[in-house]
Amino acid sequence: MCLVPSQRLALRVNSTVVVVALIVTALDAVTKAWARHALAAHSVHVAGGVWLRLQYNSGVSFSLNQSGPMVTTVLTVLIAIVVVVVGLRARSGVPAAGFGLLIGGGLANVVDRLAANPHRVTDFVALGNFPLFNLADASITAGFVVLLVAVLRGERLLER
Repeated sequence: MCLVPSQRLALRVNSTVVVVALIVTALDAVTKAWARHALAAHSVHVAGGVWLRLQYNSGVSFSLNQSGPMVTTVLTVLIAIVVVVVGLRARSGVPAAGFGLLIGGGLANVVDRLAANPHRVTDFVALGNFPLFNLADASITAGFVVLLVAVLRGERLLER
């Protein structure tokens, strides 16, 4: 005897979230590989205060907690798992795009950190005195902003 309705047992995964996350993860891997190769010897001035400069970050955003890269790695993996579990149930449209950006950026940084020895993330975009960042970081920020705007507009983020 089944006490849970069969529709609640079905795994609901928003394909938009998956596609956006995979695109962000792939593009981030390509740009980081390029940066590690092309920027290893010298920085490149783009325009104004914009530079491409290779730097490795063993901490989290804004280089916080650089002294404990393994702790940072474990925490980022746990946070990424929670965001993925929640985000795969996103409603179509704006929430799906927001969660896709958030998951893709988080996954890309986790993959980069786990692949490196020592565990650290490749950063290479410099805007003035702002801390260096990468495509994954920009995607995480954009995803957060998209989800915040959706919430402020009164949208439900998840399917019921």
